[in-house]
Amino acid sequence: MLPTARIALNRPLRRLFDYLVPEGLTLQPGQRVKIPFGRQQAIGLVVETEVEPPQGITLKPIHSALESWPALPKETFQLLSWASDYYQHPLGECLFTALPPALRRGRPAAEKSEDWWQACGSGAALPANAYKQKNLLEWIAQHEQGVKSSAVTKAGFTRAQLKALHQKELIRIAEPDVSLPGHQTYTDTVAAPELSPAQAEAMHQLPAPSDGFSASLLYGITGSGKTEIYLHYLKQHLTAKGQALVLVPEINLTPQTVARFKRYFGERILVWHSALNDSERLNAWLKIRNGEPVILIGTRSAVLLPFTSLETLIVDEEHDNSYKQGEGFRYSGRDVAVYRAHLNQCPVILGSATPSLESYHNALAGKYRLIKLEERAGNARPPAISLLDIRSRPLEGGLSRPALKALRQTLDSGNQALVFVNRRGYAPVMMCFDCGHMVECPRCDTRLTYHRRDRAMRCHHCDFQAPATDTCPKCKSDAFKPVGQGTERTEDILAAAFPDTPVVRVDRDSTQRKGSIQNILEQVNTGKPCILVGTQMLAKGHDFPNVTLVVVINADGGLFSVDFRAPEQLVQTLLQVSGRAGRGTKAGNVVVQTCHSDHPLLRTLCNGRYLDMADQLLEERESGQFPPFRAMAIFRAEADTMEQSLQILDSIKPLTHVPGIETWGPLPALIARRADRHRAQLVLNTDNRRRLNRLLTSICQTLEQKRFPKGAKWMIDVDPQETG
Repeated sequence: MLPTARIALNRPLRRLFDYLVPEGLTLQPGQRVKIPFGRQQAIGLVVETEVEPPQGITLKPIHSALESWPALPKETFQLLSWASDYYQHPLGECLFTALPPALRRGRPAAEKSEDWWQACGSGAALPANAYKQKNLLEWIAQHEQGVKSSAVTKAGFTRAQLKALHQKELIRIAEPDVSLPGHQTYTDTVAAPELSPAQAEAMHQLPAPSDGFSASLLYGITGSGKTEIYLHYLKQHLTAKGQALVLVPEINLTPQTVARFKRYFGERILVWHSALNDSERLNAWLKIRNGEPVILIGTRSAVLLPFTSLETLIVDEEHDNSYKQGEGFRYSGRDVAVYRAHLNQCPVILGSATPSLESYHNALAGKYRLIKLEERAGNARPPAISLLDIRSRPLEGGLSRPALKALRQTLDSGNQALVFVNRRGYAPVMMCFDCGHMVECPRCDTRLTYHRRDRAMRCHHCDFQAPATDTCPKCKSDAFKPVGQGTERTEDILAAAFPDTPVVRVDRDSTQRKGSIQNILEQVNTGKPCILVGTQMLAKGHDFPNVTLVVVINADGGLFSVDFRAPEQLVQTLLQVSGRAGRGTKAGNVVVQTCHSDHPLLRTLCNGRYLDMADQLLEERESGQFPPFRAMAIFRAEADTMEQSLQILDSIKPLTHVPGIETWGPLPALIARRADRHRAQLVLNTDNRRRLNRLLTSICQTLEQKRFPKGAKWMIDVDPQETG
């Protein structure tokens, strides 16, 4: 009788499928196979071999194996199996997340062959006006072993010019020299950056990879030089054959980080983020899977890739919410990185100027090693933070007169300033001052944001868009005006107030085009006086040496939110954006506009000591019995009506009646209707994580067997970052 294998599919199904293994075919867990599935063929991943076949069912045979080796090596397979269980997500979808799109579709796991070119003729044979072809021929001739087609285009030449030279037999296809950079051999000749005494002391406290698994929380104030420590650590400890992973929270941080790392590690640096095309993702994936000694700089999903020689993990800005996947497979890149380090028996370094309360709590409990770096690099000093009470003060575009005066003094001194506005668009609301009408999204329980540049009203939740009007849609009054301020409005006010100074806006709208963020950074890095206006994108990891003033338009947003995480996120954002000031040799100042200057959290903020505020916030969390002192999970439901969503959760609630499990709800979500879907949630809270995990597994298995109204669905979020 033929052996049986258990196969996972890239489907939202909490079950696996058994198939017969044909004679002569040897399979391993993690291997890709082609299988019949209904009337179609599908790509599957082997989960188990030598499985006891089900009784009374005729199994179909596997068609073929796509490779003779597992696409997911042992540690990666174990990691994803653990993540599937912990985050309560179907195993098949978790496993396929570690494959690039091309391999999910069944493409061969091999790099596309690329031609290499060598010069074999003289430019004298070209017409006198063929300047570009002559330049290309001379450039190729400088590379005796030949150059790749992709290198030709990267150098600014075109494939048409390449083709023309080939047709004229002035260049020929050559065999690639595998000893060249980019073909598994890497050399780095630049020495590690010199560390200050404080950096050297912090570096000395980090465990070496040879010590096995360890988790270290590197608390370094903004501008203290955490990146230099990462570079020095990898230079000192990463072996010639070892791999390393450096996680960054957002794609916009990768160009700046990559440039710094490439200076010291050259072609050993590899990138992974959502902007790569399918071929680029496959090529990067193959280098990692083949064990090339790369240092990968990537966003959240990079932690799931099939490393085979991983020696170090670094999670930069570990507090950032971007590490938590918001839909589908809702994993935390930071927490998965810690577990991955445990499986690979290597160190993980979590770095932040404003550590998450979860990581800080783990450090206080002795699970992580806490390493403090409380001096700025070089001669830089932390900025002075002051609160500016704007009650009863006239505002221009959200800016008070003292703030505008501080901006003028900064520019007159030849320095740069940053104005932080945590709202995109021109104004968050358009309101009629005659009838009180405000334009709401027809698909969500929220108002449309006015974007003056595009003359559009947009919903930032579902992307609904409508043309803006000058009169009230309800009463046709001309008293239809923008209320509140966004980045566009602040940009216009500042451009009018400082006509001779460039005002540079940095938000999701202004950085949509490829390369736009790099162009903005290049402009700012000239050091010439300018004003940066932006959202949280400016608060993360950027280094602007000539910025000496930061103005925060409104600091009150998170003080009175229903989300228990809001105060933590407010403090983190304010300190991160404050840290953009005074990073060079000049002193920095931060002006925080607020209507609540007497609030104890904001007053503590002025001291600039994040850990003092973290201690205060942890006390509040403990008294309220919130994470990290208890484990939390949320069942969410979406349907065409709120009644259907609440019915789904009402059917779940009796299943949660287990000793030690506290249940809240079900209740409508904070934004109850989004994209015409009515949303509700049921919160589970407990001090016993294992009990919660067992209960969630049982509930999910029960729900899989239930039928719900068409279009209605449920999902689960373990360790949620958003509770609204």
